[in-house]
Amino acid sequence: MKTIRPNSVYAWLLASRPKTLTAALIPVMLGSGLAFSDGKFQTAEAVLCLLFACLMQVAANFINDLFDYQKGTDREDRLGPKRACAEGWISPRNMKLGIGVTLLLACLCGLSVVYLTWNELPQGGWELVVLGVVCLLFAFLYTTLLSYRGWGDLLVLVFFGLVSVGGTYYVQTGVLNVDVLVLSLVSGVVIDTLLTINNYRDIEQDRVSGKMTLIVRFGASFGRQFYLALGIVAVLLCLWFVYSGRLTWLEFMWAPCIYLYMHLMTWRSMCLIRQGEKLNSILGETSCNMLFLGILLSVALC
Repeated sequence: MKTIRPNSVYAWLLASRPKTLTAALIPVMLGSGLAFSDGKFQTAEAVLCLLFACLMQVAANFINDLFDYQKGTDREDRLGPKRACAEGWISPRNMKLGIGVTLLLACLCGLSVVYLTWNELPQGGWELVVLGVVCLLFAFLYTTLLSYRGWGDLLVLVFFGLVSVGGTYYVQTGVLNVDVLVLSLVSGVVIDTLLTINNYRDIEQDRVSGKMTLIVRFGASFGRQFYLALGIVAVLLCLWFVYSGRLTWLEFMWAPCIYLYMHLMTWRSMCLIRQGEKLNSILGETSCNMLFLGILLSVALC
């Protein structure tokens, strides 16, 4: 890697972990696709939800970078991408400032959504204020406490599924239904494959650091099977939309089923590599698989 100038724009770009933004984009795309299908798509609200999701993802990445540095989790034996604070690219003081600025921008996007939908939602818009506060709170709690106790997978299901997909759909339509619940589960389960491969790669380092992920608790073999199962469950959940008439069988074949094939090929490569830094390529493939499903499924639902 080329020399990184401390506190440079490039250093901040690396610290933001742009590849992880896939996880922020997919739920908003799916929620907006469903809203479009119902004839209630709202451009301004959708864009603001997208900005809020991306900014919260970046803020969470900054918090994770800072906290893991302070805790000593990012050691020399790290297998994943380098971290800004640990490498000296960004000072802890500047990282704290970056967290504050990013969260402020996220709050402005969230408040803009509240302004646009005020008195148009069942609870007048106060429910969005509560949801925003919960998102801010868990951005800190996830990386500083809950992920170390094995709650990461459940929180991904909640915040990258129910909150992101459901929230995006809700601000555009003012309602929630079974379709958005199932779609939220699809989103959360698919995005959890990214967390799973990350935890699978880092199993030994997490064990030493006391980070009790599910894979640390139950072992590498469990991690491989869990990764496989997540992709299968996501595709099976998509059958609901065939049943409800939102997808034809042809659309089911060229979106969820093609994703399943890609997921199986990635899982096969994961099993062959098994451990080490080469698993970073599986992380990239998983991100591409997720994005593929997110785009095709949101288009199919439209």
